[in-house]
Amino acid sequence: MKIVMLERNSVGPDVSVDCIKKLGELTAYRNTMTVEEIRERVRDADIIIVNKCPMREETLKDAPNVKLICEFATGFDNCDLEYCRSRGIRITNVRDYCTAMVAQHTFTLALALSQKIVHYDRYVKSGQYGAQDRFSNFDLPFAELDGKTWGIVGMGNIGRRVARIAEAFGCRVIFHSVTGKSTCTEYTRTDKDMLLRESDFLSLHCPLSDLTRDFIDAAALKRMKSSAILVNVARGPVVNNADLYRALTAGEIAAAGLDVVEREPLEDSNPLSMLKDSNKLIITPHLAWASVEARARCVEEAYKNIEAFLKGEERNVVI
Repeated sequence: MKIVMLERNSVGPDVSVDCIKKLGELTAYRNTMTVEEIRERVRDADIIIVNKCPMREETLKDAPNVKLICEFATGFDNCDLEYCRSRGIRITNVRDYCTAMVAQHTFTLALALSQKIVHYDRYVKSGQYGAQDRFSNFDLPFAELDGKTWGIVGMGNIGRRVARIAEAFGCRVIFHSVTGKSTCTEYTRTDKDMLLRESDFLSLHCPLSDLTRDFIDAAALKRMKSSAILVNVARGPVVNNADLYRALTAGEIAAAGLDVVEREPLEDSNPLSMLKDSNKLIITPHLAWASVEARARCVEEAYKNIEAFLKGEERNVVI
């Protein structure tokens, strides 16, 4: 079996992928950027390991031997499912490998914003704290999570983990099901309007789809509390970035913490790149999933997916 890994560095050079060499002849590319590169590199592949590279007719038409596309990720929106199905190409993904880390990062962003951590760290390091004549400083007000309402969009594994943590902080948890198909009964389910109106913190954990694209837009932001904090650790286009910029600069919501933006990496043309106030906006570079432990699990799970495929067994099969 010829196995081609198109984006070796998507799991980090510090995490070994040597286990996959046990399953076939592995060719690993540090990164693959263009359609032409993809087409050439997968030409003789039986199995492709991929993260973001588009897997569609344009990139796969000259690769007649491809039998499996193995995602180094949970999401598979980079794959043309209909085309792959027409070719008999199976697709597998990696599930629940980064739940703990994404939930942890959700609260890292929320707490940093709500407690003005960047401001106070800079206050101390600037020498202002050492120069003052009192033991404390709290010039920017901050509040407790206890007693607040935490809203969630996307009550899957990550959403449920976030809900439990929010409860531990003393929050009331509510959620909205975009598809209307959620089976969650542990928490109060609301319509979108109530979710927006009542959430003091709103965190997004839903997949990107036609239903969730621009889920948070200008109209949604206007319905939120002016004191609300928005956290997006889902997919960038779930939040309209231009609308969010306008809402933050107009004070329609208090702050936003993002690990994802509409186009990645962040482009100068994205208006959010102009907002430098970390009390209003913190952006991290799509790393919420990327603890060392999570990346190692991702490789291990991909290995197990390929191993199962070679044995004729189904494991984490998308199609």
